[in-house]
Amino acid sequence: MFSRDIGIDLGTANVLIHVKGKGIVLDEPSVVAMDRNTGKVLEVGEEARRMVGRTPGNIEAIRPLKDGVIADFDVTESMLKYFINKIDVKGFLSKPRMLICCPTNITKVEQKAIREAAEKSGGKKVYLEEEPKIAAIGAGMEIFQPSGNMVVDIGGGTTDIAVLSMGDIVTAQSVKMAGDKFDSEILQYVKRKYKLLIGERTAEDIKINVATVFEGSRNEEIDIRGRDMVTGLPRTITIYSGEVEEALRESIALIVQSAKTVLEKTPPELSADIIDRGVILTGGGALLHGLDQLLAEELKVPVLLAEDPMTCVAKGTGIMLDNIDKLERSIV
Repeated sequence: MFSRDIGIDLGTANVLIHVKGKGIVLDEPSVVAMDRNTGKVLEVGEEARRMVGRTPGNIEAIRPLKDGVIADFDVTESMLKYFINKIDVKGFLSKPRMLICCPTNITKVEQKAIREAAEKSGGKKVYLEEEPKIAAIGAGMEIFQPSGNMVVDIGGGTTDIAVLSMGDIVTAQSVKMAGDKFDSEILQYVKRKYKLLIGERTAEDIKINVATVFEGSRNEEIDIRGRDMVTGLPRTITIYSGEVEEALRESIALIVQSAKTVLEKTPPELSADIIDRGVILTGGGALLHGLDQLLAEELKVPVLLAEDPMTCVAKGTGIMLDNIDKLERSIV
């Protein structure tokens, strides 16, 4: 039995694994629950995510990736091992080749850490590719033609913005502002305005159900529960879309500014192509309500949401795996 090639979208919020010939076989949160006293891994993925903010003192739910890079090497290695064993792709005598995506501006040291964690978790040969490039391929963009394509990939920890042509990145920027930061901004806003403490899960619910970043484009409300900072007792309040827009305004302005910077550095011929083809939004953060409208208004170019933004990177790894031999030649 030979092993299969696998593509991994090693995200701050989720890990997706694409197996050559099978498609996406795993989509789980990047969370590991550990026993603090023994260092033993108790749960990984969805089961561990349910424990976030709800564990006793000796159990800790850890997110080993921060801002798209490895924050805790050993825990990342354990998590990858667990996922790779779960999908059962190792051959009897051979190990799988792995293609892993990483943000555009990570350092050599951070790249080495990702490569080592993958090798230790059972990879025979590990290739690293830049996330926006893979996301663009997964979104169906023709990036191997001599024409400009722009992609904004908003993940959990980082937003990668890139202009691509001839199969490579022409200009790019990566900002540490994405889904997790949006959650934290909502959490801080509720704390400041209502003196109410809420957890990460509640902040994420607000973001998904009522948030918008384009003023006046959504009018919804949600009841949330938390702990009153004054009395220390549980309390319920109602949050409206307009308030969340206010809470996220600064964070979103940073992403808009980065997109403008990338466009300013783009050669004029490619800029002309982008006006024709538009900008594609990928990644889970792209699902934030009103983001496409806001970017279209600010950048003065059409902005389109990819068909299934969450899985674009994993799909892109699948397409790259089909051409892995070309990849090998280009690396050697």
